[in-house]
This record gives sequence, C-alpha cells and structure tokens, in this order.
Amino acid sequence: MKKKITNKRKTKITRREALIGGASSLLLTSTLAKPAISKGIRRLTMTHTWPKNFPGLGTSPERIAKKINKATDGEIEVKVFAAGELVPAFEALDAASIGVADMYNGAEYYFQGKNIGFNFFTAVPFGMTANELNAWIDHGGGKELWNKLSAQFNVISFQSANTGVQMGGWFNKEIKTIDDLKGLKIRMPGLGGEVLRRVGSAAVAIPGGEIYPALQSGAIDATEWVGPWNDLAFAFYQVSKYYYWPGFHEPGAGLATGVNLDTWNSLTDTQREIFKSVFSHENTYTLAEFNHHNSIALNTLINKHGVKMRSFSKDIMNELKTRSREVLEDVATKDPISNEIYLSFIDNLKRLRNWSKHSELAYMGARED
Repeated sequence: MKKKITNKRKTKITRREALIGGASSLLLTSTLAKPAISKGIRRLTMTHTWPKNFPGLGTSPERIAKKINKATDGEIEVKVFAAGELVPAFEALDAASIGVADMYNGAEYYFQGKNIGFNFFTAVPFGMTANELNAWIDHGGGKELWNKLSAQFNVISFQSANTGVQMGGWFNKEIKTIDDLKGLKIRMPGLGGEVLRRVGSAAVAIPGGEIYPALQSGAIDATEWVGPWNDLAFAFYQVSKYYYWPGFHEPGAGLATGVNLDTWNSLTDTQREIFKSVFSHENTYTLAEFNHHNSIALNTLINKHGVKMRSFSKDIMNELKTRSREVLEDVATKDPISNEIYLSFIDNLKRLRNWSKHSELAYMGARED
C-alpha cells in the first residue's frame, strides 16, 4: 500500500474516514469511547501505533499510563490498546479525534495524509537531531504551531518519546550507487519515502508488525525501522543481508502522545500539568533508553549474528540531500499551516546546525581522532 503525498487537507473527519476497514459500529458506541468516572476514578483509553509490548515503542505508552495513574494518586486510569486492538495503527489519530479513544500515541508522520505538516513533528530527511527537535518544539515556536495544526483534528499533542538517530535500513543487496535504489521496493514512511521515490524507489508505508512477513515473502526488498534494539527484536537479520547507516530520513525521530481536546479541556489544571510532566519525562527517558539498548544490540547483531554493516557513500548521501531539499520546499507550497511550520523549522534548523557544528559535532570529531 503506497502512501502518496497530497495537498488535500481534510477539514472535517467523519466516522467512516476514521475507522477504515473493520472497526464496527459497536466500537463507535462502546463505553470505551467515553471517559468513564466511577467511584472517583476516571477511566481513559489510549490507542497506539505499535505492536503490543514492543521494546521501547510499545512499552512507552504503557509506562505513560502507569505514571499518570501514580501521579494522580489513582484518580485517572488509562487503558492502553496496541495497534489493531481498538483501531488499525494508522487510524490512531482518527480514533482520538472523534472520541473513540481519549488519547493516541505514535509517530506523527503516519498522519501526513491529513496534513503534510505533521512530518516535522516526527522527523524530516536531513532535519533535526533529538536535541535540536526538543529545542525547536519547546523553545523555538514549534509547539505553538503543532497546537495550531492538531487543533484542526480536535487533539492536542505532545512530545513523549524520541528514538535518537536511526539506521539506514536493511537491504538484500549492496547499495553502491544511487542507481541501486531504482526500482527497489522499500518500507519507508514520511518524507523519507518521498525522497526515495524521487530517486526511483518504490517506497511504501506499512505498520511495524507487518514488516518481517513482507520482507520474508518478497513483497518488499528492503526496510527501515528504527535502530539496532528494535531491529534485533524483529530479527530482520534473518531475512536481510546488509545493514546500512546512517539513517538520512530520521536523524532524531520524535514520537507523540495526543489527547482528544474535549477530554483535555475536561481535566483539572493540576491534571493537565501532570500529563505534561509525564510526557516530558518520558521524552527524556526514552531517548536515553534507546541510546543504551541500541549500543548493546548493535554489538549483538555484529558479533553474534554476523550482520554485514555498510555505510551509504558520500555520493549517495549528497544526492539524497539534494532531493530532500526539493521535497521540503514542495511541502511549503501545500497549504498555509504547512508553510508556516516549514519556515519556522528551517529558521531554527539553520541556527541549531551552527551551534551543533561548534559543540557536539566538533567534540565528537575530536574524540574520534
């Protein structure tokens, strides 16, 4: 299933649109769809885009739910539904938008079909690292623009996780020149997928739980996912020969938790501050978690499973960088809010890149010499 970039933005979401392919009318009228208050306990629901209990991605929403319950002294309970348990993965935002769920957790670029500006709040090719993304969203005007975009879909969204720099992906052949990407069927969502389409790849977006069988069956030739920790958990080394780095498409992928605006506005001021604190803490926690486990898993992939590591050549990266600029410039023409987000993102990125060059990049280069 190929996801196309489109400039059509839906301004009104219907139940039919939100629950494509299988959610029943019973689900729409279920008490799960409404915040329940019983004996002083308020019960909310969260749906997310990840496989159930998947390391990092799937365990983070569960941890958020537990933290909210503890921080509110048991006043609020959040029941968590993994991808496919309440709605399919890519319909999580729809579910929260119309109140089938009170909250959603996932990668905002999964929802680029609603507005392409969502990409900037996960990652864009050759974009911001995790530290830079935090700076833009928390201090550079990004959060205000995100609120403006999300409000169109009756949600308010927050950073609640970050994977850090991702890997370039798994391939069954070596990628020595840009021509080796032509005709390649690869799983890559977001604007990274659009960049690959512009160099001749057939990029598609499929949920994480469907990647391994797609590789195994030959439905796709290659995939990106996250990094060594999650890639080891999915055992991609069993069906792919080469592991490429770095991931040009997601240099610091931010993940979000969104709350239905009616639910959000019905919380007390104290409860809203608790939610924001939980999301902020989880955002910091997961970045450290991914860095820790990725370092261990990379050694396991290489030393135990004999994975063949490869890096993209400078020529390939330069061509992808050129195409990435074209893609981002096109995004700016889609609609006013996407243009506003793009301009803010680029302005912040220019300043942050200069600081990163004189700080982290300079230090890490010196450390490796």
